[in-house]
Amino acid sequence: MKERDSEPILDVVFYKTDAGSEPVREWLKSLPREDRRTIGEDIKTAQYGWPLGMPLIRKMERGLWEVRSNVSTGIARVIFTVQGATMILLHGFVKKSQKTPFNELDTAHRRLNNLEKE
Repeated sequence: MKERDSEPILDVVFYKTDAGSEPVREWLKSLPREDRRTIGEDIKTAQYGWPLGMPLIRKMERGLWEVRSNVSTGIARVIFTVQGATMILLHGFVKKSQKTPFNELDTAHRRLNNLEKE
């Protein structure tokens, strides 16, 4: 594994809507500072250590992975895709149940499909 001082394996970018908003960035800003720090550290670990597996990263299906973070309000998930050397953060939410809710996964799918059309 690369050292923290070395170059990251992946660049990290936020998914941007056609209107120019960045939903994951906006969601992160709505969270308490300590939760943002925890999620940011977990994303950075993935960025520098890619590819990683459980318990931090879980492959969901073709082209989709999730960063799994324990935060004050429960379990946060950031669903992302990797294109080349870029990690694109598609969707973030705090899980309230064991299974990933359909609507959360559907949001990530729609954003992934939008990226693939470009």
